[in-house]
Amino acid sequence: MSEQKQKVIIVGPAFPLRGGIANFNEALCRALQQDGTEVKIYSFSLQYPGFLFPGKTQYDTGNGPQDIQIITTINSVNPLNWIKVARAIKKEKPDYVIFRYWLPFMGPCLGTIAKLIKKGTSIKTIAITDNVIPHEKRPGDTAFTKYFINQMDGFIAMSQAVLADLSFFTKSDKKRFLPHPIYDIFGEKAGKEESLKQLGLPVTDKYILFFGFIRKYKGLDLLLSAMSDDRIKRMGIKLIVAGEYYEDEAPYNELIRNKGLENSVILRTEYILSEKVRFYFSACDMVAQPYRTATQSGVTQIAYHFEKPMLVTNVGGLPEIVPDKVVGYVTDIDPNSIASAIVDFYENKRETEFTVNTAIEKQRFLWSTFVKGVKDLYEKL
Repeated sequence: MSEQKQKVIIVGPAFPLRGGIANFNEALCRALQQDGTEVKIYSFSLQYPGFLFPGKTQYDTGNGPQDIQIITTINSVNPLNWIKVARAIKKEKPDYVIFRYWLPFMGPCLGTIAKLIKKGTSIKTIAITDNVIPHEKRPGDTAFTKYFINQMDGFIAMSQAVLADLSFFTKSDKKRFLPHPIYDIFGEKAGKEESLKQLGLPVTDKYILFFGFIRKYKGLDLLLSAMSDDRIKRMGIKLIVAGEYYEDEAPYNELIRNKGLENSVILRTEYILSEKVRFYFSACDMVAQPYRTATQSGVTQIAYHFEKPMLVTNVGGLPEIVPDKVVGYVTDIDPNSIASAIVDFYENKRETEFTVNTAIEKQRFLWSTFVKGVKDLYEKL
């Protein structure tokens, strides 16, 4: 490998845009910097038109990161802007550009920027593909994704499921599976009692956490049905739902009423500020992700950072990340299966064992390992 300092551009969301992909890009930028790479992020001035964004706001509040360079410039719907951005990136003369791809809507914008960057240069393009087949399908998805993928020299998937999906779009052998690294950006874990006090919750209760935005594919309704199991009700277990609704909340509220869960479910259904995240994870006994579909998940990697046992369903890449009966449970996409795992966790007092195992298992997901994988792929392009 060349001793000369590499120069890299990351193209994707970053502060003041909020969410897991923005958090990831900022963490990747830091990890590359720590490895001796010169790196900056080109982010969006307009990421989504309003009709595509189901939440209340796309923007975070507070101070942005001071240790990385973020250029807020990409307009996802303006082709003239794409030409301008490509010119700016070409002037930087990076060795390679990393594109984050998570939604077919972004295919024309990111694909065109990549195509223009490569024209007449030796700059390589690498895609980190969160999804290539989206959770929620729309007309044009396949054409947009194919266009984007055709502009890429190499591919990184963070689950074997996405790696397999890539084969529908490209025969390239320049593909790598690199597991989603740990999210260590929310501070250190706090004591359980201290965290419950911070959240205004009784310290005597047992708590399971559902964290992140709420959409049908995330399966909160399955978890609510599991919480109505008589065995769980007798144990007095509480469910904390921490995250913003990205769809109509009425069916969930109706389910809570119909199942008699008013005293068992704590709704904190707003965007959780970064500085509060550690208290939610530190307060709970276990983190539940009862997803109907999944590729990989940032929530599992936050849970690993805070060394929390997990319950996930047997979909996508989740079983690769959460070994069953080692750091938690892999269940069927079924309320009874989910409920039985929760009962086993508390009846057999598995919290200590699983917590110890998460501290061991999380060594698989270091940022330094991910960066080495990216650089190894670049050397083969």
